Amino acid sequence: MVAVVSLIASFIYLIAFFGIGLIFHSISVLEEDDDEAVIEKCSSSCLAGVSPKLPPLPPKLLVEKVAPAPVLLSMEDEEVVRAVVSGLIPSYSLESKLGDCKRAAAIRNQAVERVTGRSLEGLPIESFDYDSILGQCCEMPIGFVQIPVGVAGPLLLDGNEYTVPMATTEGCLVASTNRGCKAIYVSGGASAVVLCDGMTRAPIVRFNSAKRASQLKFFLEDPQNFDSLSQTFNKSSRFARLQSIKANMAGKNLYIRFTCSTGDAMGMNMVSKGVQNVLDFLQIDFPDMEVIGISGNFCSDKKAAAVNWIEGRGKSVVCEAVIKEEVVKKVLKTSVESLVELNMLKNLTGSAMAGALGGFNAHASQDPAQNVESSHCMTMMEAANDGKDLHISVTMPCIEVGTVGGGTQLASQSACLNLLGVKGASRDSPGANSRKLATIVAGSVLAGELSLMSAIAAGQLVKSHMKYNRSNNDVTKVAS
Repeated sequence: MVAVVSLIASFIYLIAFFGIGLIFHSISVLEEDDDEAVIEKCSSSCLAGVSPKLPPLPPKLLVEKVAPAPVLLSMEDEEVVRAVVSGLIPSYSLESKLGDCKRAAAIRNQAVERVTGRSLEGLPIESFDYDSILGQCCEMPIGFVQIPVGVAGPLLLDGNEYTVPMATTEGCLVASTNRGCKAIYVSGGASAVVLCDGMTRAPIVRFNSAKRASQLKFFLEDPQNFDSLSQTFNKSSRFARLQSIKANMAGKNLYIRFTCSTGDAMGMNMVSKGVQNVLDFLQIDFPDMEVIGISGNFCSDKKAAAVNWIEGRGKSVVCEAVIKEEVVKKVLKTSVESLVELNMLKNLTGSAMAGALGGFNAHASQDPAQNVESSHCMTMMEAANDGKDLHISVTMPCIEVGTVGGGTQLASQSACLNLLGVKGASRDSPGANSRKLATIVAGSVLAGELSLMSAIAAGQLVKSHMKYNRSNNDVTKVAS
């Protein structure tokens, strides 16, 4: 009888354990099917009656804003949320415990709302591949931010046409860059050259005396030792190739700046691994060397630094174009003389007055991660061809970009790289795609600089922003 009772109890337990999971799984599948049906129905109704010949648009269209769908959790997920809020389950472990990255993000989203008492309505959860960012792009996600992508172009650069995708929330930016592209195109295009290509990392090491630190400095900078150091460094990757080593002292501390090529990757992880190999190798002959940090800010990463401005970091690119006089007048609505004078007084003298470091430009700012050093740029404008035409150039010594690794594998970033024809690694010549991307960045900056400076010279900047950079929404409603 005891055995029979135990058997019945085990059977009830198994039904309760697995049955509930199957029920909730069926419910979630039905919910997904219902969502897909709603989306399909909405899509078909939205597209109904659309033909290639569209009727003229009315003066003003009222578009109803659709808020992101609220996060719906099952009863089982509610228990997990409460466990996260109470601290029984660490928020960072949700992905590993649940085995479902999207579900983990939704649960974490709700847990954050309840802990903070702040609503996250408007931060979307759906329509994002959370598996793609696990372990490489973002930890503990609770949603994603939407940034609209516009296109400028075609940008005629080195005989090739590029349609340039630009992700931004600043009105006028894409339109202005597009106008600059037009001016460059009708004037015959722009040309660019990559002067050097090398990522840097600079660890800091310490000795008991400055004399001992200087001995390592002389050892590192001795050409006879470069081959052995290079072989040690290059073991870190198929594409990492050590180019140079520069060591500077501060008392008994030594800052060692390694520069290496990194193929089509931006290369921070690659160069860091190579540096670690060299540090381990050096401690054989310098056992008294104390490694303070793998990065001592002499790199210099994510900071405005003179060493980057002078020595370069990433891709150093110069891009130039000659804009014809009639194009300056008809497309840019200004004159060569006005642009040359404004560039001297604003981009050169004005930046010097402000004590700018690498900021001798109008608005060259680029990548959100390496924004500070990547936007180092000097814009030059001079009269050409007996003063009739305009010669414009941008010199950007540290454009830090890559076409593999990091966020380049995400769907939207990958699509934009594909649009430019630089997606992934170059099969023919490692590093060619990332260098081409750097020249496209410089060409786009050239177009943006040309158009913005023209708008300022013609007195159109405020008028343009009032027209294109203002929402048509009722401000009072937004405030309420």
